[in-house]
Amino acid sequence: MHNRYISLFIPNLDGGGAERVMLHLAEGFANRGFKVDLVVAQAQGAYLSKIPETIRLVNLDAKPPIILSKTLALKQYLKREQPAFLISTLDILSAATWARRLAGEDTSTQIIMCVQTNLSQQFNDRHSTLMRKFKWSAVQHFYPWADAIVTASAGIAHDLEKNARISMQQMNIIHNPVVTPDFNQKAQENVVHPWFSPGQPPVLLGVGRIVKQKDFTTLIEAFALVRRRHPARLMILGDVDPREPQVKPDLELLIDKFKLKDDIEFLGFVENPYAYMAKANVFVLSSIYEGFGNVVAEAIATGTPVVSTDCESGPAEILDNGQYGTLVPVGDCKAMADAIVKTLNQPLDPDLLKQRSQSFTIDCIVHQYLEVLNNLRSIQHPTAGAV
Repeated sequence: MHNRYISLFIPNLDGGGAERVMLHLAEGFANRGFKVDLVVAQAQGAYLSKIPETIRLVNLDAKPPIILSKTLALKQYLKREQPAFLISTLDILSAATWARRLAGEDTSTQIIMCVQTNLSQQFNDRHSTLMRKFKWSAVQHFYPWADAIVTASAGIAHDLEKNARISMQQMNIIHNPVVTPDFNQKAQENVVHPWFSPGQPPVLLGVGRIVKQKDFTTLIEAFALVRRRHPARLMILGDVDPREPQVKPDLELLIDKFKLKDDIEFLGFVENPYAYMAKANVFVLSSIYEGFGNVVAEAIATGTPVVSTDCESGPAEILDNGQYGTLVPVGDCKAMADAIVKTLNQPLDPDLLKQRSQSFTIDCIVHQYLEVLNNLRSIQHPTAGAV
């Protein structure tokens, strides 16, 4: 076994936050001289073209039934490749721990389960009562098979403790790496859009997939209230989720109702959202729930002030309970509008926000992951030395 060989396992490379986190982590490990595999159940998604040359993509090419197919393929991968560690995310049914168990003594790879979202909120959002019980049961029984569990926020850890009876002592809270070495360069790139021309009204920005979870309804309602008191425009970046195709048409009906069609624009998936964040006057997160809220950390890294719902979980941790941005109750459009107007009139110091964002650099977060991995190695193989 190669002690400096780390694999990261994820279903696919769709354009979501967890996928971006895995790419950032992979890049961070590779930059520190590790051999890194990015293992995907299916090689598809918007980030497929974003994999650096330093990282090997391994496609398990899972076929239906996906859960069984990817687990068996992952078992074969572990037996064949023998990475020292496998970090798995978006893995509710624990394919990674099952794969390692099925491989038996043919592999000594250590498994780290990385939980990126608030599971109770996600399960309530997507599943029937029966399916929720089944999934919590799977998490409760199979996550402890992992050698370590990492959660992207304290909120996620508390949720797991409460609903899966996994003790806080078994979990490591490590925030997500969002500030890349080229972050500032990307943030300074030019954006060709008339709304960013000199003399135009301030721009509010929302970023995220067009899904119920992001609650753009409340953001649009808040924007309608803001417009009564302050000139402004609203821009929303993010693609439509094929599982929730009705969300966008419903939002468009709401925009028509408020007669705001000329002042709200959906731009779809944008290659470089940081440039938009840097030029916006206020970044607004309206989510009902998050795991961490990567976009909040990204926004403050550009120096743009933030108004966010105090949702489970993550934003309050990023903003240090309101010290680095304003937190408002979930679904409260009036409180959101008040906070936006106040922020437009009295924005926080950009340097203060950028300073806070240094807690979320790839280097800082990779260091914390390596501490977890080193600890595992010293427990499991006292003579193996640090990774």
